[in-house]
Amino acid sequence: MRSRTLSACLVVIALTLLTAAPGSTQTVERNQPPSSPTKLTLDEAIAQGLGNSHRLAELQAREAGARAAESGRGAAKLPLVAAQAGYMRTNHVEEFAIAPPGQPRQVVYPDVPDNYRTRLDLQWLVYSGGRLDALERAARAEREATGEDLSAARADLRLDVSRAFWTLVTAREAEQVLTRSLDRIGAYVRDLRTRLEQGLIPPNELLSAEAQQARERVAAIEAGNARRIAEADLRRLTGIEAAGELEPVATLEPPSSLQAETARLITEAIARRPERRALTDRADAARARLDAAAAERLPQIGVGGGFDYGRPNTRIFPRAARWEDSWDVSINATWTLWDGGRVRADRAEAAAGARAADARLADFDRQVTFEVRQRQLELESSRAAIAAADEGVRAATEARRVLGERFTAGVATNTEVLDGQTAMLQAELDRTRALSNARIAEARLMRALGR
Repeated sequence: MRSRTLSACLVVIALTLLTAAPGSTQTVERNQPPSSPTKLTLDEAIAQGLGNSHRLAELQAREAGARAAESGRGAAKLPLVAAQAGYMRTNHVEEFAIAPPGQPRQVVYPDVPDNYRTRLDLQWLVYSGGRLDALERAARAEREATGEDLSAARADLRLDVSRAFWTLVTAREAEQVLTRSLDRIGAYVRDLRTRLEQGLIPPNELLSAEAQQARERVAAIEAGNARRIAEADLRRLTGIEAAGELEPVATLEPPSSLQAETARLITEAIARRPERRALTDRADAARARLDAAAAERLPQIGVGGGFDYGRPNTRIFPRAARWEDSWDVSINATWTLWDGGRVRADRAEAAAGARAADARLADFDRQVTFEVRQRQLELESSRAAIAAADEGVRAATEARRVLGERFTAGVATNTEVLDGQTAMLQAELDRTRALSNARIAEARLMRALGR
C-alpha cells in the first residue's frame, strides 16, 4: 500500500515538473523588459517614407530611363564610326593572265582563296529636315514629365503618411478616452455594488451599469485594434521595422486658419501642381512628335566615308595577294516620293495625341478648381465641427457631474447617470474625430495646392 502511494506521488511530481517547464519559460519571457517605443514626429515620418518608398524607387528608375532615352536621341545627330573586319574563304579558281609580245606574263586575276578585309567606316546624317531635333525635344519633354510624375508621387506619399500619422494619433487618443471612461464607469460600478450590499438600490441598477461597462470594454478593444491597424499602416508607408510601438509625437490641436481667397488658391494650385506640369510636358512631347512626323516628307542628306585595308583589296586592279589600302568619301541624299500614306498616318496619330494631351490638361484644370474648393470647404467644416465638439464636451462633462451629485442625493436615477456617462464618452470621441478630420483636411488642402 505504501509503495503504491509512493509511486503515485512520484508520478504527480514528474507531471508537475513537465508542465512547469514551459510555464517557467513563459515567465522568463514575460519578465523581459518590453521594447522601448519609437518616437516619431510627422516630419520624421514623412522623411522615412520618402527614403524607403518602393514606388518612388520605381519612378526614379523610370526617370533614369527617360534621361537615357533623351541622351540617345541627342546622340543620333552625331557621326557614327565603326570598325569592320572580315575573312572569307573561296574555292580555287584558274588564274587569268596575259602575255603581251615581248613582255613578261602578267596575272590579272590570281587564285587567292583567303580573303581578308578591314574597314574604318564613317556615317553622318547632316540634314534630316528637323526630324532628329524634334525627336530630341520629345524625349526631353518626356523626361521632364517623368520627373514631374516623381514629384507628384512624393506629394501623394506625404499626404498618405500624414493621413496615417494623424489616424494613429486619433486612434491612440480614442483609446485613452475610452480608458478614462472605463475608469469612471468602474468607480461607478463599485459604488453601486456597495449600495446594493447596503440594500439601498435594487439589483437591476447594478446590472445596467455592468452592461454599460461591458459595452465600453468592447469599444476599448475595438479602439486598441484600430490603433494597431493604424500603426501597421504607418509602418507600411514609412518602412519602419522597429520592434517597439510607434509613438507619434504630436497632439490633436485645431489647424491654423488659411486666410486666402478661393480664386487665389485655385491660381496657386494650377501653377504649383506637378501633375499639371507633367501634362504640359507630355503635350509638348506630342507636338514635337508631330513635327518629327511632318519632317519625314523632307529629304535627308548624309555624309559617308571609310578607309579600307584588305588582302586582296577589291578596289585595286589587278588583284594581288598582298595587303593594300584605299579610301572613299560620299554624299548621299534620300527623298521619299511615295510611301503609301505612312507619313500621313504618323502625322494623324501624333496630332490626335497632341489634342488628347491638351484636352486632358484642360480637364485637369477643371478638376483642380473643384478639388481646391472641396478641400477648403472640408477644412472650414472641420474647424466648425471642432468648436461644436468642444461645446459638447463641456456640456456633457457638466451634465455628468450634476447627475452624479443628484444620484448621490437620491434625486436622479441610475439610468440618467448611465445616459450622462454615454453622452460624455460620445462627446469626447466626437471631439477627437473632429480634430483628426481637421488635420487630415488640412493635409489634403496642402496637397491640392501643391505645397
